Amino acid sequence: MYRTASSPASALLRARLFSSSLTSTLTSPPPSSSINHRSFSFFTAVRSLRCSVPRWSHGVDWRSPVSLRAQIRAVAPRMERKFATMAAEHPFKAVLTSLPKLGGGEFGKFYSLPALNDPRIDKLPYSIRILLESAIRNCDNFQVKKEDVEKIIDWEHTSPKQVEIPFKPARVLLQDFTGVPAVVDLACMRDAMNKLGSDSNKINPLVPVDLVIDHSVQVDVARSENAVQANMELEFQRNKERFAFLKWGSTAFRNMLVVPPGSGIVHQVNLEYLGRLVFNTDGVLYPDSVVGTDSHTTMIDGLGVAGWGVGGIEAEAAMLGQPMSMVLPGVVGFKLSGKLHSGVTATDLVLTVTQMLRKHGVVGKFVEFYGDGMSELSLADRATIANMSPEYGATMGFFPVDHVTLQYLKLTGRSDETVAMIEAYLRANKMFIDYNEPQQDRVYSSYLELNLADVEPCVSGPKRPHDRVPLKEMKIDWHSCLDNKVGFKGFAVPKEEQHKMAKFSFHGQPAELKHGSVVIAAITSCTNTSNPSVMLGAGLVAKKACELGLQVKPWIKTSLAPGSGVVTKYLQQSGLQEYLNQQGFHIVGYGCTTCIGNSGDLNESVASAIAENDIVAAAVLSGNRNFEGRVHSLTRANYLASPPLVVAYALAGTVDIDFDKEPIGTGKDGKSVYFKDIWPSTEEVAEVVQASVLPDMFKSTYEAITTGNPTWNQLSVPSESLCSWDPNSTYIHEPPYFKNMTMDPPGPHGVKDAYCLLNFGDSITTDHISPAGSIHKDSPAAKYLLERGVDRKDFNSYGSRRGNDEVMARGTFANIRLVNKLLSGEVGPKTVHIPTGEKLYVFDAAMRYKAAGQDTIILAGAEYGSGSSRDWAAKGPMLLGVKAVIAKSFERIHRSNLVGMGIIPLCFKHGEDADTLGLTGQERYTIDLPSKITDIRPGQDVTVTTDTGKSFTCTVRFDTEVELAYFNNGGILPYVIRNLIKQ
Repeated sequence: MYRTASSPASALLRARLFSSSLTSTLTSPPPSSSINHRSFSFFTAVRSLRCSVPRWSHGVDWRSPVSLRAQIRAVAPRMERKFATMAAEHPFKAVLTSLPKLGGGEFGKFYSLPALNDPRIDKLPYSIRILLESAIRNCDNFQVKKEDVEKIIDWEHTSPKQVEIPFKPARVLLQDFTGVPAVVDLACMRDAMNKLGSDSNKINPLVPVDLVIDHSVQVDVARSENAVQANMELEFQRNKERFAFLKWGSTAFRNMLVVPPGSGIVHQVNLEYLGRLVFNTDGVLYPDSVVGTDSHTTMIDGLGVAGWGVGGIEAEAAMLGQPMSMVLPGVVGFKLSGKLHSGVTATDLVLTVTQMLRKHGVVGKFVEFYGDGMSELSLADRATIANMSPEYGATMGFFPVDHVTLQYLKLTGRSDETVAMIEAYLRANKMFIDYNEPQQDRVYSSYLELNLADVEPCVSGPKRPHDRVPLKEMKIDWHSCLDNKVGFKGFAVPKEEQHKMAKFSFHGQPAELKHGSVVIAAITSCTNTSNPSVMLGAGLVAKKACELGLQVKPWIKTSLAPGSGVVTKYLQQSGLQEYLNQQGFHIVGYGCTTCIGNSGDLNESVASAIAENDIVAAAVLSGNRNFEGRVHSLTRANYLASPPLVVAYALAGTVDIDFDKEPIGTGKDGKSVYFKDIWPSTEEVAEVVQASVLPDMFKSTYEAITTGNPTWNQLSVPSESLCSWDPNSTYIHEPPYFKNMTMDPPGPHGVKDAYCLLNFGDSITTDHISPAGSIHKDSPAAKYLLERGVDRKDFNSYGSRRGNDEVMARGTFANIRLVNKLLSGEVGPKTVHIPTGEKLYVFDAAMRYKAAGQDTIILAGAEYGSGSSRDWAAKGPMLLGVKAVIAKSFERIHRSNLVGMGIIPLCFKHGEDADTLGLTGQERYTIDLPSKITDIRPGQDVTVTTDTGKSFTCTVRFDTEVELAYFNNGGILPYVIRNLIKQ
């Protein structure tokens, strides 16, 4: 059950936020005043895996995201009294309307948009209606004001003006790479509250927080029937300290649900299980909405749930009841018509859509899909398109709820009663689109249209998701990449070396590699593993290949990592897993694996052949990111492709092939086998999907998920609410964010005579800034770990060590493919220490500057911080002493993260950059910001001067008044702490 803490300030905060607090899923009680709040150390506890209560994260049995309602009945009368008081005072109480059931009675009450009787609402995009309902329901004229509601209603006229609105998501979604630092921050904030003499239990999530552990499994073992078990054992060996910390967090913090390892990929679990569509909290209905610390949280948009990625620090503030401040977005209307040709996949469609939207320009905007073509897209196809919103740059790629959505809800095991409630609510509140009825025209900021018949088979690469290549042009494009100078589409391989062959021995067999040889073929990533048509399509390709006598070369590292146990069930039901196994695509685990760089080591003989002969080796994966250095350090060419194409390229063994003209291989009858011989028709795929994907598979999978996994259940952790930080831990370390913090905000800081730490060009990603992959043996992070007795084999990855600021600061800008102009063409994680001219690791140079009391800044080009939402890409530079980043443009989430950590984001004026201004990075920079926060305006111009006499104007990218308040407080988390103490 849920009990309030005794603090009056805490009670006041909850009263203000009650209408948006999702108390139907609040579970374990907080510590009462009688409980001893002494600190604890869980680190020693994890060393013995003693049997504990066989549950996975809560002090309750959990069967579905909404079934905990019964467990809070004991406090329902008090909640109802509180709600009655709130409703009486609510500015929009007049539109609180009953939603009747067909058979009598009511589902509950809801804040009715039609009851406002405002014709402007009928023209609003569906995605904006969700923002509107949230503002109305949460309106208290304190955090959300009537003026905010009016701004949203008048969206057609206000959105072009970049007005600011508050938004309160219904819940927060985390994965373990971002979840560990989030829980570390929450634990650290409790300590800060204690030191400042306040109630540490104010640091508790006020909305449901779902954390799925999916980023830790690596493909250490592949091509084996035992791969799942072997990889999970290694996962627990490496990560038991992290996992124990997360399990502690799920009990120490209220309202936090942790899905254990081996359950699936966060976004697929969210789609198939966690997504509610409509909440019913104490009789009040409202739309599901979610922000997540993974940029592909947008996948849930395919289900009609508004969701997008935010920075970890922003998510932490949302957990603690802070409204998210956002610019009211423009909405691009994307009309779909026609039908996909036979054999064309949803992956081909999403890569086409990604390229179109990148070209159109949708950064900071919603994209809303509509049109007759919607009836041709399954829910899984929609989710594939929504998933890649970060790759096309949009905040959301939204699909309004329609009949296809309702069918999917039933397929995935949602009850008939729940689906009836969802449909009734959304229809009553004008949030359901029925294509069988006449459509009222909605207003969009701009329009795009795609005839699905124009989509053709394609891949994307070799280094960026939006560099689409039609399959028929792949061979020509590959040779162009070999010829072109080093860049996003070039490797600069001399003509005389392009046909070089590296011969080697693989387990006693003769083997060979050349430029373009495939060494990794991975069916991976939530983008595609949630889609039965492409997963079963891959199985059909494998089946046809087996029947014709084709076999994947044994030195290619093949793997299959489903996003949920449902995939395994339907692959087995169809009989196709057997053929995938024959081609080496054994299931290796349930998690992100290769898509995030957890591809594991290549065989030593393969790795040596690549390195010693400087081979441009290729990876083909069904993922969503292919930035250089991400998938594997030895695969310089990385192509995104549908799962069936992954199998086809594995069979071919190379990306240097024209599938239309060249055979994939020779069959058992001695005849050439071509692509068309193994490629299934759309009808073949649909037939297998219809026969193999069954509702009971979803029900049984997600009933089993709640029992956890035996190794997880045996993790025993203490129950105290404060963390005692173990100074010897190399995984979990108390960060210094709140050291010497007082109740008085530090105020804004300018920058004086700063050195340039790094000088970048365009498209520096968060993988460049804060890599998630392996820790290089000679890096500062490796040195730190070796000094603390960690063997190299136990380094694990940067992503797994995000709970330790010492490792992560040393890992900042540690990407081996980093291109820093200060190094004059040399590639790697180093820079020039300007005062001495020495070439040092970035961390070492930064520490020199800090020790001397010298500020640093970063110069960058366009799209700085693109890629995964990664709070360490802002935390790391802050710990290195970076005070400002001056760039041509920023990725949306990364800019927000910089602000959240107190770093000033500045944009060059249009048409200008470091090169056009003649800046080399050798200068010293002064940024003239007012000393009073009241003298700074969102988006104002400031002057930057250098010691060489140059002066130029930049735009300060504090986009809202709230962001200025964060900056004044030294970041978002100190701001939240001070606010909670004051309340």
